[in-house]
Amino acid sequence: MAVNLEPPRAEDLLSITGVRLGIAKAGIRKPNRKDLLLITFDEGTRVAGVFTQNRFCAAPVLLCREHLATKSAIRALVVNTGVANAGTGEPGMASARASCAGVAAALGLQADQVLPFSTGVIMEPLPVERLVAGIPAAVADLSPKNWASAAEAIMTTDTVAKAVSRQVVIDGHTITVTGISKGAGMIQPNMATMLGFIATDAAVGGDTLQDLARFVADRSFNVVTVDGDTSTNDSLVLAATGRAGNPKIIGEGTREFALLAETVTEVAQQLAQAIVRDGEGATKFIAITVEHGKTRAECIRVGKAIAHSPLVKTAFFASDPNLGRILAAVGNAGVADLDPSKVSLHLGDVQVVENGGRAASYTEEQGKAAMKPAEISVRVGLDRGVETATVWTCDFSYDYVKINADYRS
Repeated sequence: MAVNLEPPRAEDLLSITGVRLGIAKAGIRKPNRKDLLLITFDEGTRVAGVFTQNRFCAAPVLLCREHLATKSAIRALVVNTGVANAGTGEPGMASARASCAGVAAALGLQADQVLPFSTGVIMEPLPVERLVAGIPAAVADLSPKNWASAAEAIMTTDTVAKAVSRQVVIDGHTITVTGISKGAGMIQPNMATMLGFIATDAAVGGDTLQDLARFVADRSFNVVTVDGDTSTNDSLVLAATGRAGNPKIIGEGTREFALLAETVTEVAQQLAQAIVRDGEGATKFIAITVEHGKTRAECIRVGKAIAHSPLVKTAFFASDPNLGRILAAVGNAGVADLDPSKVSLHLGDVQVVENGGRAASYTEEQGKAAMKPAEISVRVGLDRGVETATVWTCDFSYDYVKINADYRS
């Protein structure tokens, strides 16, 4: 059961001029479920992407990188669930190419104007003939209002669909940003998200859009973790249609860029946090802030060391204040010159550690009380600089094991 996460309401999701979405039931792995999503972009849309750093990346990731490198105008995305098309070798590449060719034929495009995405079971062949057969239905369903249905169509072990919209006024023009994502397990991105698609109607320069995608990923999807595993298929796409009418193309270093980056980051953070709240078997949502570090990267490293620890995560599930586990994780984070005597630790408002040891005022009853709520904040002070970063994670419950033991059934 997701932690304080409600399904998005279709009426709260704002259309992006120049973007249409269509859904189909293609029977890719299971019958009678939404498992095929088609997203189309009007001519003139700019598209950027960031992808998994897993060396065993899936065929669609390889093909996305190839198509983006050609500098062709990307006009469509095709997304299937059920089968990841990863660990499938050359046949998997052929299937990814065939899916792009099928979309291109249906829409009158070139195949390299289509980006493919897959999610699901690894090392199973993609039934591309079913995918291609489902494309006409997805085309017939295309609508700018289908964001909620699209969020449902990309779910795998997710229990709640994930979608967010925000608006900001730039140069007197209302700019809209809407995004969807999926993910609940195999979550520890090293790029972006499991699958995430964000669109805006702002006019943004091509290089600026790519830099914005990386900027946003590093402040959202790259600082969440459910289980410490980086997927073969993680992908984030950011599209800008330029239809909002802002009078000049947004470039880096401008006030306009700062406003847009803040809004897109807010959308991405809400989507990323939704993934953690819907983590497989999660009962608690945990925000780990590491402050007073030398660098932001150092703070993230320490935060992830805590968030990845099964011992820490199971202690949070049980509300067991065995908090030496957190200190052990901090010490194991690879900060070679860390001075343990300067480290502090808070759970919520409760100071647990000061000067590297148990705080004089701390009691175990305080620790138990601080670990009971469904949402918990952890704050670690390193006392070695001015940088801060927050990592979001969840606990490990019995259900995490059950879900992953039965994943393919």
